Amino acid sequence: MPQRTQSLDAEQAQFDQDVADIKAWWKTPRQAHLKRPYAAERIAAMRNTVKQHYASSDQALKLWGQLNEHLKNGTYEMTFGATDPIMVSQMVKHQQTVYVSGAICGLSEVSHLGMDHADYPWDTVPKTVDRIFRSQMWHDQRQHHFRMLHKKEHRDKLENWDYLAPIVADGDMGFGGLTSTMKLAKAFVEAGVAMFHIDDLAIGLKKFTAGQGRTIVPTSEYLSRLTAARMQFDIMGAETMLLCRCDTDHSEFITSVIDPRDHKYVIGATVDIKPLAQVLEKAAESGKANLNTVRSDWMKSAGLATFDEAVKIEATEDQYQSYMTEISDRTVSLAERRAIAKKALSKDVKFDWELPRSKEGQYLFKSCVTAVIERALLAAPLGDVTWARMDAPVWTDILEFHTEVRKVYPNRLFAFGYTGNYPFASKGFSPAEISSFPSDLAKLGIVWQTQPIWAAQGVNLLTNGFAKMWREEGIEGYIREVQEPAMATEPMTDGFEKLSWCGAYLADAFLETVAARDGEEGGVDVRIAGDGVLGVNRKR
Repeated sequence: MPQRTQSLDAEQAQFDQDVADIKAWWKTPRQAHLKRPYAAERIAAMRNTVKQHYASSDQALKLWGQLNEHLKNGTYEMTFGATDPIMVSQMVKHQQTVYVSGAICGLSEVSHLGMDHADYPWDTVPKTVDRIFRSQMWHDQRQHHFRMLHKKEHRDKLENWDYLAPIVADGDMGFGGLTSTMKLAKAFVEAGVAMFHIDDLAIGLKKFTAGQGRTIVPTSEYLSRLTAARMQFDIMGAETMLLCRCDTDHSEFITSVIDPRDHKYVIGATVDIKPLAQVLEKAAESGKANLNTVRSDWMKSAGLATFDEAVKIEATEDQYQSYMTEISDRTVSLAERRAIAKKALSKDVKFDWELPRSKEGQYLFKSCVTAVIERALLAAPLGDVTWARMDAPVWTDILEFHTEVRKVYPNRLFAFGYTGNYPFASKGFSPAEISSFPSDLAKLGIVWQTQPIWAAQGVNLLTNGFAKMWREEGIEGYIREVQEPAMATEPMTDGFEKLSWCGAYLADAFLETVAARDGEEGGVDVRIAGDGVLGVNRKR
């Protein structure tokens, strides 16, 4: 392998220029709101010597402009989850963006299907994004070709959709350590994604039927995930947007107490009691007890509380006020809280957060809106958009979260996800309030809203209806319900019957061009002649 001939002076000059270029890039309107914990010199040193441009950057800039325009106008984007390119080709007529859900990918794009554990191969969603983006490029190409087959004065009557709708994708928990998160981010950029989200959930600890809440990771681990993704974007010189999703709302566990910022939300037992894991293990060995009942009974008898709540129970009003005044709004570890409490109460406060730990080792966590706000504020400088996952439409919680974050970041962009069983009615929403819900969210800066699982619930509903009709009525029902309505729309519904949509003209153009003998000077007018027959007229 030959040595490079570049001089040391030239190498250093190039590195210095790269550092200057990175610093200048970080000051552009698209990047200026971000705050990196690392220096430009580190990024420059980790870059390749061959620079590349990614379509992801173009799509991200497009999305950045769309979302900020919505924020300016008080409007919003409404999209939904999709993994099928045919479906996506129809979405662009009504949606500005496409969402690729990890949960849907886990039910449709893998060899071994499963519930949303995010246990599918780490490149599943990037590969799905790549397939969709390539389909978008193809539709853009065949539409452009079809339009160029017509004279300029005739093109205003032709369809002219923006098939390159920015793709927003699900990055789940980053799929492992920080290097895994970096590889995931790199794959997303190379696939053409405009934005993807990373959340603060723990890997492999989701439960769906046990009646237990989510498990989150420490704040420090969440921020490290986001930093790893941002660093990878910077190494690649990509404008790709990062969506900071926080799943802390309605969480019940946290994997570790390593970060003092989480300590005030960790729950412990305030009475002498055997550890929950030991009690559950003994109950399981007996084979007679219902473990959920055993767990529930233990919880009721453990005097569960956060340390601050435990102090309040033991203290007088003046003592508790003294304790809270000294803590103030700063980050205070449990060890320091114990010392402050002992000083205020002249005794130790009984509290043990080890006793309620699950058999997997998780600590109990008190979910509240304040906890979500604190994490979102810490994450905001690393990302472009914030998404607080709230599984129930508690309007006061939604209002509090977005209002408090906007006090610190007035121009923050927010996202919101709907579920398939959102209990609007049971939460007291009137029909009018349900109707205005998306626009009410937009007033809080929530400019990107998605229904992630329509590709399961919605498609299954429609497919089941068609399957039943087809089985009972056959071609008669098909003609009535599908064929005639599709052929009668203006323009005709996309399908193989519509040669412009399925790429027939482009396919024939490939063959014609290979056989062409136009000469070096060109001068060819290629246009449609007759009913779908390509004609080539040489200009004179």
